[in-house]
Amino acid sequence: MTAPELLPRRRIAGVVAVWVVAAVVALAVGVFVDPDWRGAWLLVGFGVCFFIAFAIQLASGRSQGFIIRISASVLGALVVMGLLGAGFGLAELLAAA
Repeated sequence: MTAPELLPRRRIAGVVAVWVVAAVVALAVGVFVDPDWRGAWLLVGFGVCFFIAFAIQLASGRSQGFIIRISASVLGALVVMGLLGAGFGLAELLAAA
């Protein structure tokens, strides 16, 4: 039998942390990478967010809801990076016109 935790850690903090990392990575890629290579580097950044999500959730030491937290982290990172990438793509189209 395991002892209950006296002060349980917040589960959402690790998920939101991955979303913030995804936003920072997408902004860095959008600003510093040539538009021709932006899609490839966004995919590399998403892979980094995937590994960061696993590292954060494994470091929390909780097994309950692990798959759900990983899924929320990765799906949120995908949405954040997708929206920022689409924004940079639209900005590139409008700048070319």
